[in-house]
Amino acid sequence: MAHPYVLLSAAVSLDGFLDDTGPERLLLSGPEDFDRVDEVRAGCDAILVGAGTLRTDNPRLLVNSAERRATRVAAGLPEYPLKVTVSASGDLDPDARFWHTGGAKTVYTTDRGAERLRGRLPGEVAVVALGPEVEWRAVLAHLGDVEGVRRLMVEGGGQVHTQLLRQGLADELQLAVAPLFVGEAEAPRMFGPGAYPPGRMRLLETRPVGDVVLMRYVPVAPGTGRLSSAADRRWLAEACELAALCPPSRTAFSVGAVIVAADGTELARAHSREGGDPVVHAEEAALAKLDPADPRLAAATVYSSLEPCARRASRPAPCARLILEAGVRRVVTAWREPDTFVTAADGSGVLAAEGVEVVVLPEYEERAKAPNAHLSPPPGRS
Repeated sequence: MAHPYVLLSAAVSLDGFLDDTGPERLLLSGPEDFDRVDEVRAGCDAILVGAGTLRTDNPRLLVNSAERRATRVAAGLPEYPLKVTVSASGDLDPDARFWHTGGAKTVYTTDRGAERLRGRLPGEVAVVALGPEVEWRAVLAHLGDVEGVRRLMVEGGGQVHTQLLRQGLADELQLAVAPLFVGEAEAPRMFGPGAYPPGRMRLLETRPVGDVVLMRYVPVAPGTGRLSSAADRRWLAEACELAALCPPSRTAFSVGAVIVAADGTELARAHSREGGDPVVHAEEAALAKLDPADPRLAAATVYSSLEPCARRASRPAPCARLILEAGVRRVVTAWREPDTFVTAADGSGVLAAEGVEVVVLPEYEERAKAPNAHLSPPPGRS
């Protein structure tokens, strides 16, 4: 699945409230931040809002700068990003400005909602029925695989932001914090109550934009079970980057590994042949940096650019066995080990047979393979 990068964007007041709605709407952003948002929109393939936001705000969701639209066209892109909304009920106003401005539009809904919308929206609007329920993973899969969306900007509302963040599907959170208080208890908040991923998010940037402050955060807490999260993709990308640091070898793979606690704390990272050891593997080197009795290992996730080895000649224990002995119960990898050095190694099978959840993200396979391009055809064995 080609999962789009999901960016949540909102303006909030100092007491945590979103832009107010209604005929006397309080605009929290200033001119400089509106221009920043326009720039972010222009850099995205699609912009999404929930049905509630369509009903209350009646937005157009356009790229307002003619220069930015021209830049998109010059790059071979549509003048406007795809506009997307999600409505389980199909209760959408056909006269809303959303449908009659900009470029292409898509609605994700249920089978029942699609029936309700039939013939009510402009003919060029794509209505995608996802079955009896609307699942966010199905929405993102369709956007990535069918619509070719690689970067998705989500501008609300609060329910949409809440669902995406709680399900671990948001890659980035952009908050523009305005220097005022709303003070009304009923004003909308960006996030609702519920169980969110644990731990602290990672701050990427903070900078003034006019009189507001932009803060950019990314989630770092690993996913759970077999379902991947945005944080899983970020950590696996870092493991792939580590693989590029390996001293080249004609007899062993270049691999990177990162071990992350359940709350997103990085416990250790390493790459193959680290520290001058010509045969050390990435997972082995990372685990060696930790106390085997560290209680965080039981709930940690190991990210490895290549599936942990099941057999090897250079050490008594392969990496799959070392992971099991450390008590780790979840592994995320990009690339199943080919038969280059060991035939039918299947480290993932070794781990899964003992209850470890193994998640393979094939969209990162090419990144994992890149530092190993010199191994075709291989002359030897690790």
